[in-house]
Amino acid sequence: MIAKQPPLVLHVIHHLVVGGMENGLVNIINRMPPDLFRHAIICVEDYSDFRYRLTNKNVQVMALNRSKIGTWALRREIFKICRDLEPSILHTRNLSGLDAVFPARLAGVKYCLHGEHGWDVGDLGGNKLRPILLRKIHSLFIDDYVTVSVHLKNYLIDKVGIKPSRILQIYNGVDTGKFFPRHDLVEAVFPAGFASDDSVVIGSVGRVQAVKDQETLLRAFAELANETLDFRNRLRLVLVGDGPLLQKLRQLSVELGVAELCWMPGTSENIPSILRAMDIFVLPSLMEGISNTVLEAMASGLPVIATGVGGNLELVVENQTGKFFTPGKINELSGILRAYVNDLALRKIQGRNARTLALTQFSLESMTSNYQAVYQQALRKKKVQVTQ
Repeated sequence: MIAKQPPLVLHVIHHLVVGGMENGLVNIINRMPPDLFRHAIICVEDYSDFRYRLTNKNVQVMALNRSKIGTWALRREIFKICRDLEPSILHTRNLSGLDAVFPARLAGVKYCLHGEHGWDVGDLGGNKLRPILLRKIHSLFIDDYVTVSVHLKNYLIDKVGIKPSRILQIYNGVDTGKFFPRHDLVEAVFPAGFASDDSVVIGSVGRVQAVKDQETLLRAFAELANETLDFRNRLRLVLVGDGPLLQKLRQLSVELGVAELCWMPGTSENIPSILRAMDIFVLPSLMEGISNTVLEAMASGLPVIATGVGGNLELVVENQTGKFFTPGKINELSGILRAYVNDLALRKIQGRNARTLALTQFSLESMTSNYQAVYQQALRKKKVQVTQ
């Protein structure tokens, strides 16, 4: 007699590359008990070496390259994949994932879960009519929704018209064993001579693209560093991440006269150590869902200065774990940075508070168990038959 296999969850994501949403997917798959669920991933576009962070090598990852084959060919491929794999659950994410919903239903998939994780740079407030209409149309084929923030949940209710009873809100989680505060010594992660024991390192981590707005942080840093010789000697800026605007950002640091005070290494595999070497974390994004890098900074014991937008308002506690500023406001940010640079006690107190909050409210274990519960409830709700 052939033993039953665990039910298959087929995840649909735009691309599997370095990113917060992608990292969350990998964490869910890596930490969910393999005897409860199997997993496979469809990339609407492509994947990178990031796929090798999946510890289970049996997880199939498929790249469909929609930009090359077109939307209808993509849907045909998804239909074939669903017929072949017979997933018990389809879990799509963000707008591009909606292309998988109808072909999956046509292929006989009984349960579709859709996740909303953030905002496109061209629609930061979620006000554009076309994305709203697409979400409304596809809602006919979706059973339930999951959002990473209350802000995104309210968007689905208010703009798209989804009933609250169909929406679950699950915060992202952070690995507090991997991300933890520095102890006595700072690890040697920066280039030789870049920073000293007296330096105050201001940093950010994220893909270098327009929505992340690292330019505002760089300009605010330059404004502060050029105020006094003491600030110029002590202040350092670290911007980690790759993206289409990285070279432009490096050139801007030269034009602002602070290139020697900045380190922009691109992508790094050493984020936990780099965060531990920072003193202040800044997230200058124009809009956010729930930022994994903010959670990682909090777990690393850093005060977080962030724009008061989207899910940031649900992570940072004003004047307890950090401070908010208005997107794009260079002078406002430089003023806040000045206060933190000049107050070591403030940085330490808020850093400890941030670590405590990460431990108590945003654990990776809690996130994984919540998604596991959603999947198990889905099987009971639809009486899904498990593939032999």
